[in-house]
Amino acid sequence: MVGTGGTGYRAGVFLRAPPSPLKRLRAIGLSLVLGAAWLVGAGPVAAQAPDRAALDRLEAELVPMSAWATPGATVVVAVHQKIAPGWHTYWRNPGDSGGATTLDWTLPNGVEAEPILWPLPQRQRLQGLMNYGYSGEVYLPVPIRIPANARPGSVIPLSVQALFLVCSDQMCVPDQRTLTLDLPVREGAAPIAGADGRRIQTVIETAPRPAGIEARVTRNGSTLTLSATGGPLAGANLSQATFFPFEGAVIDHAAPQFGRRGPQGLTLELAAAPAGKGVSPEAEPVSGVLATDAGAWEITATPGSPLTGAAGGEALDASEDAPAGPSWTAILLLQAAGLALLGGLILNLMPCVFPVLAMKAAALTRTAHDPAEARRDGFAFLAGVLTTFAALAVVLLVVRAGGQAIGWGFQLQSPAVVAVLALLMLAVALNLSGLFEIGVRLQNLGSGPLSRMGGTAGAFLTGVLAVVVAAPCTAPFMASALGAALLLPAPAAVLVFLMLGLGLALPYLAISLSPRVLALLPRPGPWMQTLQRLLALPMYAAALWLVWVFARQTATLPLILLVCAGLAVVLGLWAFGRMPTKRTRVLAAAALTAALALTGFAVRTAGSAPEAAEIQPDAWSDARVAEALAQGRPVLVNFTADWCVTCKINERSALGGPAVARAMERTHTLYLKADWTRRDDEITRALQRHGRSGVPLYLLYTPGQPEPRILPQLLTEGLVVEALERKE
Repeated sequence: MVGTGGTGYRAGVFLRAPPSPLKRLRAIGLSLVLGAAWLVGAGPVAAQAPDRAALDRLEAELVPMSAWATPGATVVVAVHQKIAPGWHTYWRNPGDSGGATTLDWTLPNGVEAEPILWPLPQRQRLQGLMNYGYSGEVYLPVPIRIPANARPGSVIPLSVQALFLVCSDQMCVPDQRTLTLDLPVREGAAPIAGADGRRIQTVIETAPRPAGIEARVTRNGSTLTLSATGGPLAGANLSQATFFPFEGAVIDHAAPQFGRRGPQGLTLELAAAPAGKGVSPEAEPVSGVLATDAGAWEITATPGSPLTGAAGGEALDASEDAPAGPSWTAILLLQAAGLALLGGLILNLMPCVFPVLAMKAAALTRTAHDPAEARRDGFAFLAGVLTTFAALAVVLLVVRAGGQAIGWGFQLQSPAVVAVLALLMLAVALNLSGLFEIGVRLQNLGSGPLSRMGGTAGAFLTGVLAVVVAAPCTAPFMASALGAALLLPAPAAVLVFLMLGLGLALPYLAISLSPRVLALLPRPGPWMQTLQRLLALPMYAAALWLVWVFARQTATLPLILLVCAGLAVVLGLWAFGRMPTKRTRVLAAAALTAALALTGFAVRTAGSAPEAAEIQPDAWSDARVAEALAQGRPVLVNFTADWCVTCKINERSALGGPAVARAMERTHTLYLKADWTRRDDEITRALQRHGRSGVPLYLLYTPGQPEPRILPQLLTEGLVVEALERKE
């Protein structure tokens, strides 16, 4: 039996140093009930199959990240929990009460299970107590080492006894399950195993791990000052932060955490646990997870004076979790809506929104002396903005409900969206340049409502376009509003997005509804054509910027195809803008069809293009390592294989990052790659020398040191940077 819970608590002990007499009385009563239940649940009875009530509280299964295991590789499996509404399970440090999930494995010879890679927990308030845990759906990933002599075509049986403490606000129930999984063994690269595999991969990539952050803890009476600098904190635009300690008796978990942002990091003021309880920060380091709106990382704070550059800036949002209720929700909603309105107004000044608003400036000059038409265009523009913001809110909320991490501007992460927007911007620029006209032909179709359809529809579509291109520009005050929107209930979140849209559309709407302001605009004349031509320039600039974004996301071939598609768009729209003869109509249709096909090919090849690595490693050999060490150079060796999913995740999220490239350049480190995709006896012997039977393996050689340092199997960019720059 291999225990991998990594929790360190004892059965029957649930309370973590309550900081006040009232909380201590509550805790004693709760511990008597929960401790007895836990002791009973930990006995032989708990090993039986769960009853119907237990299944209603919690569903648990063992699921793999990869479709199969490859001999000598490390695979990842996860304990997948579906927790009923109103119930929760616990993190490695459960907080003031509760008990962490533990895993005891039964594995074949040669198969080894590593500790749980814990996802970031949620703060769960229970009256005067604060717990750390999970609700809804959660995956607890566990790396499993597969021996190199595993026979392809065989099946490796995995079995684990998972002990959960499942709690609601009124009661806690221990639940022990035996979970099994038959993992097939095959040669070759294993694909991700469906939706569960993708979710596990996301948890691995986002789970807190070390990131090169330096931290100190200073005690002043009943207050602990935690300062952290460097790594991803340096220069980060933070607005909130929370510290989750690994040990249960370091801080008062239920107390709010106040902090300030500094130029190189942040400082948090924490309420210390009662004296004489558990860990003493004056004598021992304090380890835990620092969670911010920019990411979450493991840190170890050593006792000492606060770090320079960790404070002096704006105050961070307090982490106090107020009791849920209408008043708290209403206050948060009002704050988020106000910030969203202000952020939307400021968004009009952002560079990526200006090209679209330039189109609206041209429209204002055309309708300045027709108040009725100006009002209609103003409301149509507002409708387009609000409709698109509502649609984006729904998409974000649906993805949030699926458990995915997603942020504002997510649509520009898709090469397909970027390509389409680039061609759309080009088409708008060509229209403003006079290459073709649409509105005139629509107005000639008839009188009455049809004659006005082009203007209103155009104003609506311009509102849609403004929102789509505004996404990359996160104006001041938007971060807090959008962060709150993704935590609020769905109707309130949609309202926050609509307030953001109102702020974006408000200046144009106000001008269109004000006859005095409209009267100040000059009357239509030849100058309008000159203005229209000038306004085409920012649209061309926007198209070029989007092409640059597409080039950064893809390789050379997709970029060439997109450029050819742009040329086809120019030809098609030029033919469309000429006199409508049969020949020009055929030419326009053929060119635009070709543009559509080329764009499709560009997007398809972009999706399959390999990501460009920031670092190009040399081939590994013992002789190459010895030569570099003789020259006084450190050496980082990556033992990998194309069929190793964990290897590819590390190479994409850690080793291939620009921060690692800069650290290697600063330290003059030689990066070598030992490719075990095909059998290589020399690599096999090197793995065996370091006690491994498979990949991944990461060795960092330092001149003057007899043995290399073995880095963890799951890497982060900050962890690698910290290892490279550590002085030994």
